[in-house]
Amino acid sequence: MMRQFFGGRRGYLIGFLASFGLVGLALFIQTQYHLEPCPLCISQRIVFMALGLLFLLAAIHKPKLTGRRIYALLQVLTAIGGAGVATRHWWLQAHRESMIADCGVGFDYMFENFPLKKAFTLIFRGTGDCAAIDWTFLGLTLPQLSLIAFTVFAVYAVFLIKNK
Repeated sequence: MMRQFFGGRRGYLIGFLASFGLVGLALFIQTQYHLEPCPLCISQRIVFMALGLLFLLAAIHKPKLTGRRIYALLQVLTAIGGAGVATRHWWLQAHRESMIADCGVGFDYMFENFPLKKAFTLIFRGTGDCAAIDWTFLGLTLPQLSLIAFTVFAVYAVFLIKNK
């Protein structure tokens, strides 16, 4: 039963909808609670969208076993990258007391005014904004929830290899 429900295109479409659903949820939380996302929050959203696009491409392509393995590899690597960003974000929040309060510059400003390498360095360094905990669910911060989601997506991508 589960293989039939999660198999083939439907399984990949579920991954696509879940990925973009999480981005939609983040936007809802942002507007509902009047929160400003930090550069690491935005980076995690971008990774969720990239992951969603990989699921959508797989759904359109409907690959055979070798193709499913390749898509799974790309999806797992993307999810690992997202988990890395979420882990860095979580670490900044866990060490917020030792950080100097710094609002930093905006995401747009970084990419418009700095070389690409410098902009990415600034994003992953994080700022005081990245260390702030503005919202929790069941005692978990947004980066912790993102880390869980990226882990689930990686496992789900591997699960889809076996489901035609």
